[in-house]
Amino acid sequence: MDIAWTDIAAEGALGIGLVFAGLVVVGLLLGAFVLGIRVRRRESAPPRPEEQPRLPDGGPVREVRERREPDVVPRSDRRLTPHELPGHGNMPSRRSSLKGRRRWNEGRSGSFGGGGSG
Repeated sequence: MDIAWTDIAAEGALGIGLVFAGLVVVGLLLGAFVLGIRVRRRESAPPRPEEQPRLPDGGPVREVRERREPDVVPRSDRRLTPHELPGHGNMPSRRSSLKGRRRWNEGRSGSFGGGGSG
């Protein structure tokens, strides 16, 4: 079993290369850690407990369920742009005079292609 000096030198160079690559990776990780600390120091501090939002005096706000009627879009022969609509197309809806909840018709699923008698 004859070992050539070139084989030993190649194995040594490979080992030195791996050690050097490991040191580069460790250096990059340490650099990223230091950069993260610097960025974190420049950020504003988290809010203190007295700066946190508070619950209103009346308690938590509850969900309100009501029927709404949409605003009617004026009919015209030409297509209207949002800028030509009353309130620039941002008019709010109004409360409906009907109080009951809208229900689906009997025998229909309420969805397109849902298997109704169609």
